Amino acid sequence: MNDYLQSGCEALGDTTRFAIFSALVEQPQAVGELAELFPVSRPAVSQHLRVLKQAGLVRDRKVGTRRIYAVDPEGMTRFRRELDQLWNNALLAFKEAVEKWEEPHAV
Repeated sequence: MNDYLQSGCEALGDTTRFAIFSALVEQPQAVGELAELFPVSRPAVSQHLRVLKQAGLVRDRKVGTRRIYAVDPEGMTRFRRELDQLWNNALLAFKEAVEKWEEPHAV
């Protein structure tokens, strides 16, 4: 598995982080807004956002004294492309295995 895909999967593998990411899919939000949605502290939300940002799934911008976090469309496009490639390879391998299995069993 490539590093980008693995990083994204690991980032989304945590249930709280996935929930935070899902909230950002709905709309960009600041740390404080996100902290109100979940039973975790603001510092914990910030740590989750840092992991998502390092994985390339979210980005932030400064607005006054706040940082607004949003899903990174470019990062998501890359993540989706890598995930699609993984599944395409898996399906191709499955197809080839079935075809090999069917050859000696053909009537």
